[in-house]
Amino acid sequence: MSSEVPKISSKDLLAKMQMQYYVELNKAKYDKKIIAWASSIVPQEFMEAMDIAVAYPENHAAAISARKGSLRYIDYADKMGYSPDICSYARINLAYAEMETDEIPGLPKPNFVVCTNNICNVLVKWYESLAHQFKVPFFLIDVPFNYESTGVDEETIRFTGLLPRERLDYIKEQFKEFTAFLEKICGKKFNEEKFKKVMEISNRVAKAWSRAMDYAAAVPSPMDGFQMFNYMMMMVCMRGREETAQLYDLIAEEMEQNIKDGKSHFPMMQQYRVMWDGIACWPYLKHNYTTMLSEGMVIVGSTYPKAWELVYEPGNMDQMANIYAGIGNNRTMEDQVVARSAIQRHCKCDGVVYHMNRSCKIMDMMQPEMRRQIVEETNIPFVSFDGDQSDPKNFSEAQFETRIQALVENIDARREEAE
Repeated sequence: MSSEVPKISSKDLLAKMQMQYYVELNKAKYDKKIIAWASSIVPQEFMEAMDIAVAYPENHAAAISARKGSLRYIDYADKMGYSPDICSYARINLAYAEMETDEIPGLPKPNFVVCTNNICNVLVKWYESLAHQFKVPFFLIDVPFNYESTGVDEETIRFTGLLPRERLDYIKEQFKEFTAFLEKICGKKFNEEKFKKVMEISNRVAKAWSRAMDYAAAVPSPMDGFQMFNYMMMMVCMRGREETAQLYDLIAEEMEQNIKDGKSHFPMMQQYRVMWDGIACWPYLKHNYTTMLSEGMVIVGSTYPKAWELVYEPGNMDQMANIYAGIGNNRTMEDQVVARSAIQRHCKCDGVVYHMNRSCKIMDMMQPEMRRQIVEETNIPFVSFDGDQSDPKNFSEAQFETRIQALVENIDARREEAE
């Protein structure tokens, strides 16, 4: 009998880590640790260095939605007076904070809330409302919009160039204020040594994530593209942890083995390679997947996972400020077009699926003009569908199905014309 320990798969490791994260988070309140609620792309390095347990309401709202549990919170938010026009993540979370349900996984009450407005300004009022509900301090890291185009590295598909000195200094000064804020909240000095270590780990995680997800672009793709959305949780919640880097290294190794063996996680013949633009429709993830699967349509690239490729030189605070301020939503239309065009070329896409997400106004308002400019650049066919990241009332299964069929017909017509 072999004594070799069977190697865990990335799927099993991911499930284990998801469970571990929420167990540790809820255990924190019994251990009397400081608990924060934070926006998804906040500089977590500072809180990790102070051993603060951090909950991410956006991720929690997505998890609730994926289990088709969002409607009771959305309906309750309506009764609270929140407009149906604001982000459904916000409505779910604000309702959850007041309802005190037995939702599993649950979020322990915070000692403070913190957000960075690098992805949208709705976050500011959302977290301000949470602070009011819980009667706890609120810290905002304000990031000005980058109204100048700085270019995109088409090899890594990352925004390049340093922001103006005055903008970097403004953000770095807020980092110092945040450090002082954490010292006061925690009642102890900021741990500079651990901070440096966390920065190193966070960068290793970001590079491992980039390496793992980039394998989706191989021909044929060794990855089932919808897995990108499932794998993202650890990038949101645990990107300052060594075990997260190990997870993404494992995913990369599995993809390398798939390429070597000529295999793929995608169970059908890959007839159409597409880019998915925007956040996933969590309540309809299975429907979206099976609809595209039935056509042999595989996602090989996406702008959404790219947002968490937060790579900077550890210890370089200019670069750290630059990377957190340079998130895609905080960039010009020109940068948005260049980044998406680069993904489409890099991933050898046959078509593009644009999610007109009713919750994300910053994406919605730019998307029609952005699509027009991109198709002029790439001449790759696309479809757009109406949906929402977590409100099931803003999605039509029939519309999605007909749009995917239309994209297939368009790609087929292009191929016949080329032949």
